[in-house]
Amino acid sequence: MFDTVLIANRGEIACRVIRTCRRLGIRTVAVYSDADADAQHVRLADAAHHIGGSRPQESYLRGDAIIEAAKQSGAQAIHPGYGFLSENADFADAVEAAGIVFIGPHAASMRKMGSKAGAKELMQAAGVPVVPGYTGADQSPNVLAHEAARIGFPLMIKAAHGGGGKGMRIVRVLDEFMANLESCQREARNAFGRDRVLLERYVSRPRHVEIQVFADTHGNAIHLNERECSAQRRYQKVLEESPSVVLTPELRKQMGEAAVAAARAIDYVNAGTCEFIVESNEDGVPTGFYFMEINTRLQVEHPVTEMVTGLDLVEWQLRIAAGEALPLAQEQVRQDGHAIEVRLYAEDPEAGFLPGSGKLERLHLPQSDQHVRIDSGVVAGDTVTIFYDPMIAKLIVHDIDRPTALARMRDALAQCEIGGPKSNIEFLERLVRHPAIVQGTIDTAYLDRHLDEFMPDAQIDRGLLVAASTAQLLAQEQAARDVAAASTDPTSPWAIADGWRLGHAGKRDLAFLHRGERLLVSAHGSGGDYRVDVDGATVEVAGARMADGTLSARFDGEGRRFAVDLDPQRTVAHDGRRRLRLEPVGVYRRDAGAAGDGGNRILAPMPGRVVVVKKAAGDDVQAGEEVLVIEAMKMELSLKAPRDGRIAEVRATAGDFVDADAVLVLLES
Repeated sequence: MFDTVLIANRGEIACRVIRTCRRLGIRTVAVYSDADADAQHVRLADAAHHIGGSRPQESYLRGDAIIEAAKQSGAQAIHPGYGFLSENADFADAVEAAGIVFIGPHAASMRKMGSKAGAKELMQAAGVPVVPGYTGADQSPNVLAHEAARIGFPLMIKAAHGGGGKGMRIVRVLDEFMANLESCQREARNAFGRDRVLLERYVSRPRHVEIQVFADTHGNAIHLNERECSAQRRYQKVLEESPSVVLTPELRKQMGEAAVAAARAIDYVNAGTCEFIVESNEDGVPTGFYFMEINTRLQVEHPVTEMVTGLDLVEWQLRIAAGEALPLAQEQVRQDGHAIEVRLYAEDPEAGFLPGSGKLERLHLPQSDQHVRIDSGVVAGDTVTIFYDPMIAKLIVHDIDRPTALARMRDALAQCEIGGPKSNIEFLERLVRHPAIVQGTIDTAYLDRHLDEFMPDAQIDRGLLVAASTAQLLAQEQAARDVAAASTDPTSPWAIADGWRLGHAGKRDLAFLHRGERLLVSAHGSGGDYRVDVDGATVEVAGARMADGTLSARFDGEGRRFAVDLDPQRTVAHDGRRRLRLEPVGVYRRDAGAAGDGGNRILAPMPGRVVVVKKAAGDDVQAGEEVLVIEAMKMELSLKAPRDGRIAEVRATAGDFVDADAVLVLLES
C-alpha cells in the first residue's frame, strides 16, 4: 500500500478519498486553486499545495502543476477523483512517466473507452448492442447534418469526450440541428477541451442502468451489480438507486456479463462504469438494452453501490493500484437491501435550475448512521463559488427494501436546511413522493416532460404559516424573558412580550417575505395560547410549546407537530411532507418595487464569464432571440431579448467576467 497519495480533485470526492486514506493510515496531499484556499478538502488533508487560479483551466486541469505538487510532496500515487483530469489519458501517461502511480485504468484503456465514439465502435465489434448513430472522425457541420438526416429525428448530439450531462442536446427537427450542434460543441470544448461529438437515435422511454466493474492486474474482472439513474433532468442525474426496479434476473445477468466482457476486451484495470440504456414498451417491460458509454473512473453515485455491497470502492481502487488482487470473486459480491442517493445543489428550480453561489450561512444535514450517509465537501460558513459544480452534498440512505429506503430519504430530506444560496431541497422532497418514483416507472425524459409536477406549490399552506408564526411568537416571548432576567428589574411588567395595551386585548403583528411577497399575520394572546389571523381566517392555537426544534400545539382543537428552524434571517416550518421558508421582516418595512424598466435590459442572472456576444449596438432583435451566452458553474446560460426592439448598447465582450445583475445589454426605449 502507498505511504502518501495526492488527490488531484476538490470538493466532496477529495474529502471522500481523504477519509478512506486516513482509515488506512495513508498520508494525503490536497491541491487547491485560489477559490479553494479555505476549502474543506484543504483543511482535511495532511498537506496542501496551491496549483493556480480559480478557473479549472488555471488549476485543476493543469496536469503539470499537479504532478509537480506530487513530486514536491513525495506522493507515490495520484487519485484523480471524477471530473477534471480523471479520464484524461495524456494525464495518466504523464503521471506514469513521472514515476508516480495513477489510481485508475491504464492510458491505453482510457483512450479506447474515454471517447464515446470509440467505445461505441468497440462494443459494436464485440457484439454488444448499440444505438444506431454516427461516430465518425469527420466532424464538418455538413457531414454531421447529413448523418443526422440519415439517422432520423429525434436524435441526440453528445460530446465524445466527457460526461456529467455536459455537451448533450436532443434535436427534434433538422432546422434546429445546426444551432444545437454549435452550442454542444462549444460547451464540450469549454468543459473537456475537445469538441468532437457523436450522433445517435433518441430512444423513447429509456431507462438508464449502469454496471459497476472492477478489474485488477492479475487478470480478474467482476461487476458489483447495477445502479439505476433514470430520474434525470437535462441528462443530469438527480436520483440514483440500487438495485434497479426494472431489471429481471436474466437481464441483470446479461448486462453484468456484457460489462465484464467489455472490461476484459480492453485489459481494463481499477474502477469503471458501463452505462446502458434499457428500452421498455408502453407497459414498462424491458425489451432490450443498448451500450451507451464507459466511464473510466469512479462515479458520483458510487456510494449507492457501497451501501448495498458493504464495500469501500475507494479502498478497492487504492489496493488494486498498489498491485493487490481483487478482494472478492463474483459469487462473493452481496446485494443487501436498497440504497438511494440524491444530490443537494445550490440552484433555483423555479428559475430553470439556475446554479447559485454565495456563502452557506446555514447548513443543517442529518446525522450519519447505519441508514443515512452524508458525503459533502462544505460546511456552514463555506462559499459555493461560480467556478465549479454547485453541489453541496450527496444524501444517501439504505434500508431493507425500496419502500422503507424511500421513507428514510423523505425523513432525511425533511431534516435538511440550507441558508444562503437557494437550493433544490423542496424539489427533491416532491421528487421522492411522486408516483413515477414511488411506483418505479420513471424514464430518463420524464422530468423534462413533466417538470411542473415537481415544482413547489405556489399557494402558501395556511397550517405551515400559522405554525411558523406561533414559533415566532414563542421565540419573542422567550427573548423578552431572557432580557428581563439579565436586567436590574427582572420582574418588570414591561418585560412581558404579550402585546398588552391599556383598554383593549393585546395584538401582535408579524411580517414575513415569501418569494418576494409580503405576508402579514396578526395574533392575540401569549404563553402558547393565541388567536392567529391570516388572510381573514382565524386559527385558535392552544398549548404551544417548542422543544428541540419541534413545535407542538392544538390548532383549532387538533394536535399537531411541526419541525421549526428559527434564526434572525429565516423561519422554516415543516410538517413532514412540505416546508415553508419565510424571511422575518419589520412590520412597518416597505419594500421597494421593481425599477420598471426590466424590459429594456438584459441582466446577468448570476456571476459568470461571457462566452459569446451575438448582437451589436444597432441590431434589431425579436423577443426570445439569443443575444449573449454566459458560462457559470460549468453550464452555459442563454440570455435572450426580453422584447422586440433595437439594441442601444452592449456592455460586455466575450471573455469578460460579470457579476450577478450586471447590465449586459440595453435596448432602445
